[in-house]
Amino acid sequence: VQLQASGGGLVPAGGSLRLSCAASGRIFSTSVMGWYRQAPGKQREMVAIISSGGTTMYADSVKGRFTISRDTAKNTVSLQMNSLKSEDTAVYYCYLRQFGASYWGQGTQVTVSS
Repeated sequence: VQLQASGGGLVPAGGSLRLSCAASGRIFSTSVMGWYRQAPGKQREMVAIISSGGTTMYADSVKGRFTISRDTAKNTVSLQMNSLKSEDTAVYYCYLRQFGASYWGQGTQVTVSS
């Protein structure tokens, strides 16, 4: 399984960005996909995840601002990020988990200027 993320960049506070991730390889319908992030000096944390059935989970810090979506047929997952804050600055990693194995994308930098 390989994950290719795109869509990061520099955005002013209050702005929006959309991250996308395409998964390739043998992807099963029971997989969970999502996004994690890691800020400098901090541990990697879950941002949002979505099951193949559309059940979502968000970190409290992004609820109401970020929306995760998934196209199961295309094996893609996206993260729409609105009302961005400086504390959202981090490297964002696409994530997929199936049958007990976790897979990570290469990471894409999101920088929010205050």
